Amino acid sequence: MTTEERAKQIVEAIKNEKGTDPAEIFRHMAGKDFVRMHGPEHHVLDGAAILTAFRNAGGAIDLDAALQSILQEGLRMPGAMCGLWGVCGAIASIGAALAILDGTGPLSEDGTWGEHMAYTSEAIREMGRVNGPRCCKRDAMLAFRNAVAYINSHYGVTLTYEEKPCEFSERNEQCIRERCPFYRG
Repeated sequence: MTTEERAKQIVEAIKNEKGTDPAEIFRHMAGKDFVRMHGPEHHVLDGAAILTAFRNAGGAIDLDAALQSILQEGLRMPGAMCGLWGVCGAIASIGAALAILDGTGPLSEDGTWGEHMAYTSEAIREMGRVNGPRCCKRDAMLAFRNAVAYINSHYGVTLTYEEKPCEFSERNEQCIRERCPFYRG
C-alpha cells in the first residue's frame, strides 16, 4: 500500500472520530492496520487529528475541506524529514493544520504567521530535549501536548489532552525506552 493510499484511508476513517483529545484520536487511528509504526502517513494523521478534535470541540470548520487540505499538505512532506531536515513531520503537520484553521499563508500579516512559528519552535525545542532516534508516536504526543495548549489559548474552543503511557513501544525497534516521557516500562 502506498503512502497516499494510507493517507486517504486515514482521512476517511478519522471523520468518524468523536472526541476532543487529538492524542486519543491519534492513538485510535494509529492502531489501524493501514498506519505503520513509522511513516510519512503520520504527516497527514497528526494534523487530521487536530482538525477533527477542533471540529468536535465546536470549532467552526468545514472538516471535509480541511481534511482534503491536510491530505494535500501532508503528502508534500517527505519521509525522514526529522533526521534529514531537522523538523519533525508531526510538528509540520500540526503547523499546516493551524494554517488551515487561520487561512495563513506566506504573506500573512495578521500575526498568525509568527504565532505558528512560535508554536512550532517550542514543540521542536521539546523534541530536541528528548532526542532521537525518531518515533512517530512519541513525536506526535509531544506535538499534541503543545498544540492543545496553543489552540485552547487562541481559538475559543477547549481541546483535551490526556497523557497516557505508550502502547506502541513494543512495536518500535528503535524505542528509546526510559528516555521517552511516554514509555510505560
